[in-house]
Amino acid sequence: MKTLVTGGGGFLGSRIAQMLDERGDDVLVLGRSRYPHHERTGIATIRADIRDRDALRRAFQGVEVVFHTAALAGIWGPRKLFWETNVEGTRNVIDSCLANGVSKLVFTSTPSVVIGPTDLRGVDESVPYPKRYLAEYPRTKAVAERLVLASNGPSLATVALRPHLIWGPGDPHLIPRVVRAAEAGRLFQVGDGRNLVDITYVDNAAFAHLCAAQKLSMPSNCSGRPFFVSQGEPVALWPWLADVLVAAKAPPVSRRVSYRSAFAVGAFLEGVHRAIRPSVEPRMTRFLAVQLAKSHFFDISAARGDLGYEPRVSSEEGFRHLAAWLPGVAQVSK
Repeated sequence: MKTLVTGGGGFLGSRIAQMLDERGDDVLVLGRSRYPHHERTGIATIRADIRDRDALRRAFQGVEVVFHTAALAGIWGPRKLFWETNVEGTRNVIDSCLANGVSKLVFTSTPSVVIGPTDLRGVDESVPYPKRYLAEYPRTKAVAERLVLASNGPSLATVALRPHLIWGPGDPHLIPRVVRAAEAGRLFQVGDGRNLVDITYVDNAAFAHLCAAQKLSMPSNCSGRPFFVSQGEPVALWPWLADVLVAAKAPPVSRRVSYRSAFAVGAFLEGVHRAIRPSVEPRMTRFLAVQLAKSHFFDISAARGDLGYEPRVSSEEGFRHLAAWLPGVAQVSK
């Protein structure tokens, strides 16, 4: 089977590409750079930007399944760039699938598309999109998710996956950011520390994508739907982060700020930065305050029942792999 992974040089995209290659698929990775780790294993790479529709149309020729993981993530940045990458880029992916007869599209979404300023405890996919968003990333990913699900039809079967807090060895985002903040003395506990969140080991997130593509290949009721994906058991965020810092040999969190204070400071800093320093990310934003202080965990019964997904790597095993990798991250951050 010929498959293509947009964003296939990234953390999740790379693992999806590797799993596809290991099972014998003809894999193409589409991204904006060279990826030596794929070159070493013989995975072909096409250098292109998802904002370039003509390049995508050429790249998608002969492809049967597209895994669309490419996105602009983050809590800060130009609104125009988030829209062009996450919305228009996804629109280009859909158009290129339809133009080339691609039969299946698996889209990497995020639970952030349903996260507002309140706790979400054990909710399923029936939870509605919020009326307003606190950052451009969740807002544009929600628009993109809706585009993907609306494009489901006889010519193109689509599905959207919402893995929460992807982590594991090689993580270039979540874990290094936490370790660097701790090393710099800038990591504060936000809230009372009792909030529960879902996490997803990277191999499990990648496996869920393969499960979804497999289900789209047979008569099923998963097409045109979103699915939450996680380890299936939430963790207490701040104790989990404390364990991460111990494994990384980084300083522990010793200071705390209330959620209300962090949210207020975030709102103030967002206004200041937009007016004076728009290119510099504030140290706190409203979205970040919500992520750090509120509970966000989800019912993955639909993924288990309709996609055949089951976490293959336990949280304990995944953490052992992470802990073996973490000391190097702390060393780099110093």
